[in-house]
Amino acid sequence: MLEQLGMIGVSWRQGGVETLAEFALPNDEADARLHRFSEDLGLGELAYLSTCNRVELIFARDTGRVAHDIRPQAFELLAGRQPAPGEAKRHLRAWQGEGAAEHLFLIAAGLDSACVGETEIVAQVRASHKRSSQLGLSGPALDLLFEEAQRIAARVRHETGLGEGRVSLAEIAVARLRERLARTRGTVALVGVSPMTERGAVSLSGAGLPLLIVNRSAGKGNAFADRFGARFQSLDSFCAEPEPVEALLSATGAPGAVFGRAALERIAARTPSGEPPLIVDMAVPPDIDPDVCMKLAIPRIGMDEVVAHAERSRATRLIEAAEAREQVDKALSTLNDRYAERYYGPLFGALQKRYRRTAQEGVKRLFGKELKGLGDEERAAVEVWAEVLARRFAHIPCLGLRGLVHTGPEGSLEAFLDGLEPEFADELRAALNGRADRQESEP
Repeated sequence: MLEQLGMIGVSWRQGGVETLAEFALPNDEADARLHRFSEDLGLGELAYLSTCNRVELIFARDTGRVAHDIRPQAFELLAGRQPAPGEAKRHLRAWQGEGAAEHLFLIAAGLDSACVGETEIVAQVRASHKRSSQLGLSGPALDLLFEEAQRIAARVRHETGLGEGRVSLAEIAVARLRERLARTRGTVALVGVSPMTERGAVSLSGAGLPLLIVNRSAGKGNAFADRFGARFQSLDSFCAEPEPVEALLSATGAPGAVFGRAALERIAARTPSGEPPLIVDMAVPPDIDPDVCMKLAIPRIGMDEVVAHAERSRATRLIEAAEAREQVDKALSTLNDRYAERYYGPLFGALQKRYRRTAQEGVKRLFGKELKGLGDEERAAVEVWAEVLARRFAHIPCLGLRGLVHTGPEGSLEAFLDGLEPEFADELRAALNGRADRQESEP
């Protein structure tokens, strides 16, 4: 039942932040490239998830399409170039069917993160689904998959202790900032409006530390600053004439470096303490070139260092996550049934409508011939009887179809449809393939 689902991705485990940066889609090209990829490969549904830990493609093939390894095509989509022989399989991992569902559940629950139990990932998974829906690339298969992923994530956080303690990469970064500011207290610049900078703002403002919000867009930047009682400075202004700061946390979605050497020199020259500023770069790809920081003797903490810190405590937290893993397993055990009922519901409805329509047409012919002399009450009674009989007859094949989609071998549903008269089979296929539009139009 779940065999049409698939995932392809790369995480921090396959080479660190530099590798992730190679596979992250540029924001200004992502939508068009995802649409083209979906059309070229005949993927009925497609979603893209990109975080500081991973880049993932979640997809559902159209019904009846044969599954095959599409990692070479996914590599070309994400990296923007064709892979060398064997390169796609070396860099990208692939999951299919229940394995794909399990992988997304583990991601949403924070069990597959460098920082086990991290809190940002749920919002990022939700944003991935929202983006897919807005692009018209999400349908009933991914809708249900993401819905269940978010449900299990909420259950894990409410029913286990996995969310306790420092379970955010942003919190790890903030801890390093606090260490610096305990020695040279001053303002922290948060560059970009993102889940990482938001998490940092919550923690730093809660500690009473002054913040400066830096962003390319004044609208988003000012709104972000107002939430935390911070000052705002545009990115261009900050690069040209920066307000004095002791530290900087950057997490934008820019496709390349945000600060050049000249801007970093100006920032370093204006620290109130006279020491070089501490820079924490949580962007993928990096916002600040580490080589430039090294040449200027500016201390820089990048995502590789943050993830390495999180990884050191990963084994201990995974032991604590045993109960959370049980929750994921329970969700997987019921997903197939929920998937079958929701995904194939329109087909069952179309089958019932066909039986009822056939019965109505038969009764209409009877009223025109053999039962021509019946009164209104008798006609109404016959129509009710035909309706009930049609529903009972339709119930039998619907039970059989439910058995096929739950436990039948792959392709058994298509074999069932092929055995019907062509017109009837096409009608049922149309109900199945057009399910999303119909469900949206129903009250």
